[in-house]
Amino acid sequence: MSEIHRLKSQIVSRFSLGGFQIRSEASTFLAQQLQPLDDAERKKWITNVANHVQGQCLNLPVIEKQHIELAIKEANNTGLDDTETIFRVISAFEVPSFVYCAEKKKFLPDTNKRSLLATPDGKSSYIRERYWLLWQKTSRHETFSQRTTPGMEAPGNRNKLSLRKVENILSTSKMNDVVLLGLLTQLTEGRYYLEDPTGSIPIDISTATYSPGLFCEGCFLLAYGKYRDGVLNVEEIGFPMPELATNSRAFFGTVNSWGGPSKTLLKYSRNLNDLEKANVEHSLVFLSDCWLDNPIVMEKLEHLLRGYDDFPPVAIVLMGPFARSIENVYTLKGHFIKLGEILSSCEKLQSQTDLVIVPSIDDPAAANILPRPPVPEALAGELKKRFPRTILTTNPCRLQYCTQQIVVCRADLVTKLCRNTIHFPKEGLLEEHFARTIINQNTLAPLTPIAFPTHWNYDAALSLYPLPDLIVIGDPCQGFHTTEQECTVMNVGSFPKSKYAFKVYYPSSRTVEDSQIPDEE
Repeated sequence: MSEIHRLKSQIVSRFSLGGFQIRSEASTFLAQQLQPLDDAERKKWITNVANHVQGQCLNLPVIEKQHIELAIKEANNTGLDDTETIFRVISAFEVPSFVYCAEKKKFLPDTNKRSLLATPDGKSSYIRERYWLLWQKTSRHETFSQRTTPGMEAPGNRNKLSLRKVENILSTSKMNDVVLLGLLTQLTEGRYYLEDPTGSIPIDISTATYSPGLFCEGCFLLAYGKYRDGVLNVEEIGFPMPELATNSRAFFGTVNSWGGPSKTLLKYSRNLNDLEKANVEHSLVFLSDCWLDNPIVMEKLEHLLRGYDDFPPVAIVLMGPFARSIENVYTLKGHFIKLGEILSSCEKLQSQTDLVIVPSIDDPAAANILPRPPVPEALAGELKKRFPRTILTTNPCRLQYCTQQIVVCRADLVTKLCRNTIHFPKEGLLEEHFARTIINQNTLAPLTPIAFPTHWNYDAALSLYPLPDLIVIGDPCQGFHTTEQECTVMNVGSFPKSKYAFKVYYPSSRTVEDSQIPDEE
């Protein structure tokens, strides 16, 4: 028996013990990598690679070559535990869900079984959970927190306000200095209400002043005013108070609130933090509107990929739509094959870079609702064969690079917020108003389900609480990036409409670089 065949037999036996079936191509590849080592080192590496494969949480117990490549890459990062990975993509349908327990004043895992077909009370349930999330962080803010004994007014506390519920207000005929947190709705046409779990109250906002932000129906608002004759006359309107991620995470403990196989939050990993700081050249590349059916776009994309083959990033994230117009959905399969052919000639990208494919709501085989499942294997399967490091994921999805937490969403979110706002701010930059809105609302979908359809049972995938390090939006409007509450909010813009501009993020320094494919002379 040859050396390679003997090694393959050992590899197959080890993976079989873990309940896995390893493809012949994968076992041959691993055997070739281990052949130069002595027997002791071979056994150690086979066990190490098997443990890392097990940590990848595969959908099927079948090991492909790309799984072995990723495991070897992770195993080479000495000092990391089995669940500590440099880069991971987390599906929207795998994001953990939590509910706030008022008695324990902490978030507990939601143990209810979830499915796309929600029960009738699913809509009220996810909106109610959004309310309690915002209520608990707002009530802790120094503006409302009362730390004195009832009846005893401490110096400096005279301007403290009380956060009210609707039922408290409706129980009186009039009330001054009302502060109410509620959902902005139109229960009757042309008439706005604020609603919370205890009821709803009509509001008059004709003379109200607004804080910065984009205020839309479906947002939760803080309203200050006077209650008279059954109507809350609003004088000031703002958003719920923002909160730094470090403060929010205290109410989750060490449990993994982000997602992935690790039981604890990798944000606290000292090993990953050291790696993140040491690898200052590591980068993540983001593009949106990757029209593979457009020859010029494909040419520019090839230029980008071949250019990065000399300096491979950690990942290249391509967001859809992947065709500008689709008459036959299977034509997209040929475009993905062509993309795979380009990538197969990029040797360094093949060994060092993950390709993340994030679909838009305009891509085929899924309804116009978020979270959206990945591009079907029937269309992009050949791309994965030609470039094994391809990851077909959901929209939105979550990325974990070392300790960095990144949310990616391909949606016309900036555009929709602007179209649905009841008050458009006259001062300040649009990106600052947009960032303030989604960060204070702590969700990617601060709109009514009619304007922004979402799966009720998977609202956790759209949650921005605790705040991530980076939020990446793929909106066709002009690209931008800004920072709010130590969270970077970035819109990639449209790759073809912006003369082939894209964004590059450097996690070590937490900086965004605006890049562009140069015009050919």
